[in-house]
Amino acid sequence: MTTNSLQTDKTDRIDHKTILVAVTDIFFYTKVRDALMSKGYRIERARTQQDIAEKASTIPAAFILNMNDETLDAFQALETLTADARLKTIPILAFANHEEVDTFNRAKALGVTKIVSRNEFSARLKDLVEEVMLNV
Repeated sequence: MTTNSLQTDKTDRIDHKTILVAVTDIFFYTKVRDALMSKGYRIERARTQQDIAEKASTIPAAFILNMNDETLDAFQALETLTADARLKTIPILAFANHEEVDTFNRAKALGVTKIVSRNEFSARLKDLVEEVMLNV
């Protein structure tokens, strides 16, 4: 085996400790960050559509999307994430208002691994992240 065969492109390896979080509300983001950092994860925050594309290129362990974010277009973000072949196996945990059935259905159709209500997301964040990461 040669040295060259042992080398890999760092952009094609999953960073098993980083989670890309597309949540622009600072209070909710802080809650997510604090909960996941206590489990040993590094958090990358995406505040814009461009952030999602750029930060996803590091191939994080998982994505978290707020489907009701007023700043980010979550559906466009999903299209960006699922269009990249390298990211197709990365689990996506999304949350939305519980009464938005169309949002739930559309998110599932676009490749979300799991979508839950905002209340369930808040109550079970750590468990949900671990659940979607195990199901890959």
